[in-house]
Amino acid sequence: MTLTIAGLRKRFGEVQALDGVSFEVRPGEVFGFLGANGAGKTTTMRIALGLLRADEGTVTLDGRPAREWPRRTWGYLPEERGLYMRMPVIDQLVYFASLYGMGRTKARLDALAWLTRFRIAEYADRRAETLSKGNQQKVQFIATILHDPDVLLMDEPFSGLDPVNVALLKAAFLELRDRGKALLFSTHQLEQAEELCDSVAIIDRGRIVTSGTTRDVKRSTGHQVVRVATAGDGDGGWLADLPDVTVTRNGRDYTELLVGAGADPQAVLRAAIAHGGDVLRFEVADSSLEEVFVEHVGEVDTTERTLATVGEVRS
Repeated sequence: MTLTIAGLRKRFGEVQALDGVSFEVRPGEVFGFLGANGAGKTTTMRIALGLLRADEGTVTLDGRPAREWPRRTWGYLPEERGLYMRMPVIDQLVYFASLYGMGRTKARLDALAWLTRFRIAEYADRRAETLSKGNQQKVQFIATILHDPDVLLMDEPFSGLDPVNVALLKAAFLELRDRGKALLFSTHQLEQAEELCDSVAIIDRGRIVTSGTTRDVKRSTGHQVVRVATAGDGDGGWLADLPDVTVTRNGRDYTELLVGAGADPQAVLRAAIAHGGDVLRFEVADSSLEEVFVEHVGEVDTTERTLATVGEVRS
């Protein structure tokens, strides 16, 4: 199912939380919704789920209003954990799945399979309050997907996870994508988005500032990143003298440069050869999502962000 967000606007008092937000998430796609805290990510998700009413705009699935689809179509992972802390893990997973019409026997079997996959099967009969925050997050994710929804909305799903568990969750994301699910997740961890996402949208102060395939968004700055190392180069400081080039990392193993729009990255290679010594490394890459984010968003106005966050919490 294709999720289409079109022209969403939402105001909380004096705060314009959303100002014409539009994007599309297709089946078989991981979509990253990127922005600082209070930028409008959670408000957008809550409107999509029908938990909030937009002042303007529409949310549709395959062209039909989202509210016309059965609730089991959706899976939602909130940023704030929604577990019953004194209830055993397996019991609440079965309970949540049953709310979407899933049979209890199948729900229990599928839940145990996911708990095993996430390496927490031994906690099935423990109360949620006895689990670490990372393991609670994994249980919350299982509750989100157990009823096999077509559209998944996940708010900061990697919060509280160590690298091993991040890898487990990423693998689950990719499996769900390959099964044709539409996955939208919000994050301010741009490296996760860059690795996982087919498409992204960056939101700032309630407005989408750029969106598209991850590759196109990374290339939208017109800049390219060059990494170069030469034998006996030392710190590579001489590279800073090249025109249309900015040194962004000056390490012992290599020097990283930002090459301006319209400049030829091969000029760096020619300069390295002319400088003398063997070229040990030369790599040209697109800008990172972090660089794109900084270019579009810049410095965060903490006062305005705080107001926007308050508006989302009150919602």
